[in-house]
Amino acid sequence: MGVGAAIVLVIVAFGVAVLVGLLAPQGDTADVPAVAVTAGAAGRATPFPTPSALLYVHVLGAVNRPGLYTLAGGSRVVDAIGAAGGMTADAEQSGVNLARLLSDGEQLVVPHVGDPLPAAGTVVGGSASAGAVPGAKVNLNTATEEQLESLPRVGPAMAAKILAWRTQNGRFTSVDDLMNVSGIGQKTFDGLKDMITV
Repeated sequence: MGVGAAIVLVIVAFGVAVLVGLLAPQGDTADVPAVAVTAGAAGRATPFPTPSALLYVHVLGAVNRPGLYTLAGGSRVVDAIGAAGGMTADAEQSGVNLARLLSDGEQLVVPHVGDPLPAAGTVVGGSASAGAVPGAKVNLNTATEEQLESLPRVGPAMAAKILAWRTQNGRFTSVDDLMNVSGIGQKTFDGLKDMITV
């Protein structure tokens, strides 16, 4: 083999080495953990919920399997009803807002045909504390502004004061704590005490 052939061979070997170096992965490779997903209500992919993102919802009334269900945060009424096996044949479907977001600790009551429906302005397909069941009590620790406003003598300003007290002081430990809210006197409290719970 001559000098010219040796030079060509060295150049070819160098070229092959460069190509192998360019095509081979560089540095350490890291395994990327796969993210497990589950289909949500609309078929969208969502990651498995962490314990802090779980909702506990008590579903009863006109559903096939009433009971306590654990759902992902951000779930809607339709998800809770689906977890409970769907509505029964005698469910009053027009009495349920399937699109409403759920909150942790709520009780969802699906009315039967013939059951009195909630009054206008209450949360339909909502929690028992929201007035979804006539005569049900409003929970001071979970009620929204609208749910508080469904109480007699509680308008937007008073509901805002109750929510502000709850934010500043934490949970109500008894219904008597409502007396600590500015503007709630004995007369107002006496009119509300049988309609509220903690």
